[in-house]
Amino acid sequence: GSNGNNVYVLDEDLEIVGELEDLAPGEEIYSARFMGSRCYLVTFKKIDPLFTIDLSDPENPTVLGKLKIPGFSDYLHPYDENTLIGIGKETEESEEGDFAWHQGVKISLFDVSDVENPREIAKIEIGDRGSDSPARYDHHAFLFSRARNLLVIPILEAGIDEDDFSGEVPDNFYGEYTYQGAYVFDISLEGIELRGQITHLQDDELLKSGFWFESEYAVERSLYIEDNLYTMSQGMIKINDLETLEELAEIDLGE
Repeated sequence: GSNGNNVYVLDEDLEIVGELEDLAPGEEIYSARFMGSRCYLVTFKKIDPLFTIDLSDPENPTVLGKLKIPGFSDYLHPYDENTLIGIGKETEESEEGDFAWHQGVKISLFDVSDVENPREIAKIEIGDRGSDSPARYDHHAFLFSRARNLLVIPILEAGIDEDDFSGEVPDNFYGEYTYQGAYVFDISLEGIELRGQITHLQDDELLKSGFWFESEYAVERSLYIEDNLYTMSQGMIKINDLETLEELAEIDLGE
């Protein structure tokens, strides 16, 4: 908030034994992840700092390093002991005012092996302004397997046709909804690539949505069993081949 952000260490009696105060004044905490004796903290207002914080001495928590990049991560998940996956939004700084315009859904890989100099080693952006994913705020919507280089999250994608504009597209312009479903990514330390998408919707459902989309066939969850990928919405369960994403079967729960 306006007075900065704080990290407190409590003992087993819930007494404060250490504090780190006034981090990123004027910004807001968007996500935190604790791994071993470290805390990774994302704050945001106009540009995204990722802080690496040492908690090995409970009485003296210390900022070791930080990374400032456009965009922010609402959810951080460990890829391995030295790498984090971030799910959030890309942003464009406003030319007027102390804020930024949210853009498409952003997936990042952060290398935190050098705690004093964390780095963003890969990123991918899906859609334009108006795109969103429940994985930003609900970890149940997040499916990850390092062994299979697999990441799956639901995304509602909004797109902007740049041909509709005589000049550059304004950063505050919202796209129209073009797709909703499970987005399947290949993810490794080499990068992030979109393997494919799986939807439960008919083509005309998004066209009728206007500025507000809601459907019982919006994909919310995914899981895999052996070589099958299951995606679930309120109205359907669909099974696809995990590698090729070929559809194998579906059960319509809405009928």
